[in-house]
Amino acid sequence: MTYQNSTDRHSERAQSVHRKASEPFKLILHFPLLFLLCGLVLLWGRMAVAAPEQFILFNLHWPSRSDDFAQISREFKPVSGASVRVGASAIFSYLRQSREQSVEELRQFLRRAQETDIPVVVQLDGENWWNARPDLWNWWDTNQPGYSPNNRTNVEWTGWLPEDAIKIAWRNWGQQIRVLPPPNLMSPRYRAACHEEMRVLIPMVLEWWQALPPEKKHLLVGIKLGHESSIGVNAWYYPDGNRLLDRPATEDPTTGVKADELPARGVAQIGYAAVKTAGLRTQGPITEADLAEVTRRHLEDLCRLAAKLGVPHARLFTHAGGWKDNEKLYQAALNEFSCPGWSFYNHAADPGKDTGAQQALKRSTAPYWAAVEWLYQGPQETDLWRQAITATLSLPRCRYLCIFNYEPLRDREAILRSVREVSQKGPAL
Repeated sequence: MTYQNSTDRHSERAQSVHRKASEPFKLILHFPLLFLLCGLVLLWGRMAVAAPEQFILFNLHWPSRSDDFAQISREFKPVSGASVRVGASAIFSYLRQSREQSVEELRQFLRRAQETDIPVVVQLDGENWWNARPDLWNWWDTNQPGYSPNNRTNVEWTGWLPEDAIKIAWRNWGQQIRVLPPPNLMSPRYRAACHEEMRVLIPMVLEWWQALPPEKKHLLVGIKLGHESSIGVNAWYYPDGNRLLDRPATEDPTTGVKADELPARGVAQIGYAAVKTAGLRTQGPITEADLAEVTRRHLEDLCRLAAKLGVPHARLFTHAGGWKDNEKLYQAALNEFSCPGWSFYNHAADPGKDTGAQQALKRSTAPYWAAVEWLYQGPQETDLWRQAITATLSLPRCRYLCIFNYEPLRDREAILRSVREVSQKGPAL
C-alpha cells in the first residue's frame, strides 16, 4: 500500500476544488457552441419537416415556352407546412436527336428548375423516337444514311426470320401518324445505344442534384425510365404494311389498334425479334406472357444501369404500359432497382380501381409508386379534378402524379384551381 504525505493530499484536494469551481465557467464558455449546435439541429429538423412528401407535376413539351417554369412558380406558390408541391416534368428522347442537343436541353431544364424552385422529374425515353439513329434502323434504303442489311436485327419482325423485318409502323397519340419501325428491345446494339446516352445524361442529373443545398434536395423528384413500355401499342404494324411505305399516307388503314385484344391487339402481330433474341422461343405463336417478359427485361436492364450510376431506389421510376384490365404487362414495371409507374386515363378518377396496377403494387416492395402519366377524363370542373387528384395521391405509397400535358391546361382556371387547392391543403381534403 502506498501512502501520500499531507502536503500531497492538500495539493490534490485544492486542485479538485479548483476543477469543480471552474466547471460552471467552462460550461458558460461552451454555451455559444451548444446554442449553435442546437440551432443547427432545429434548423435541420425544420428543413426535414418542410420537405414535401408528394408532388403534382405538369408535363412540358420541352423545350417549351420560355415562361412555363415562371408561370408554374407564380400559379402554385409553396405553402409552409404543406405536404404536396407542384412541379414539372419533361421527356428527353435521347435517340431522336444528337447527344449535344439532348445535353443542352437537359441542362436548360435543370437550370430553370433551380432558378424557379420547381421540383422536377426527368423522363428519359429511347423507345418511341429514334430518328437520329438510322445506323440502327435503316435496313432497306441504300440512298439514306446508316443503311445496312444487318439492321434488320435491330427492328421488330412479323415472323421468326429476319426477312420478316418491318419498315414502317403507326402511332396514335391524338391522331394516327406514321413512325419508324419500333426497336427490337432485346437487340444488343440497340441496348448499347440506350446505355451510351444514359451514361451521359444520368450523371448530369445526379451532379446537379448533389450540388443542391440540403433544403433543395427535393427539387429532384425522380428519374423516369421507359415511356408506356410495351410492344405493339405505341408503334403497331398493319398487315402487309411494308408495301404502304412508298404510298401516300391517305391510303393507310385507319382501323387502329385494339389495345385490349391480346396479344396482337387487333393488328399484325409483332414482337418476334425481341422474343427470339431474348431466347424465350423461336417458333409457334407469341403469347401475352412473352411480350410482357421482354418488356420487363428491358426496363430492368435500364434501371440496373441507372442504379449502378448512382440513382437511389426512391428516386428511380419506371413507366410500363397496360391497357386491358389486369393484363400481364402491368407487372413489367416491377424490378428491384426502381419504383413502378403506369399511365392512368380511364382510371384517373380513382386509380384504386385499376386492377392491373393494384395487383402489381401488391407484389412491389419499392418505397413508392407513381401515376407517371395521368389525365382526368371528366368535365373540367374544380371539384371533380380535386377529387380525382386527391383519390390518386391518397393511395398508399403514391409519390407523384404527372398531368399530361401542361400546354392545353395552362389557361384552364378551373383545373389550375384544383391543383392549387390540393397543394395548399394536402390530399386529405
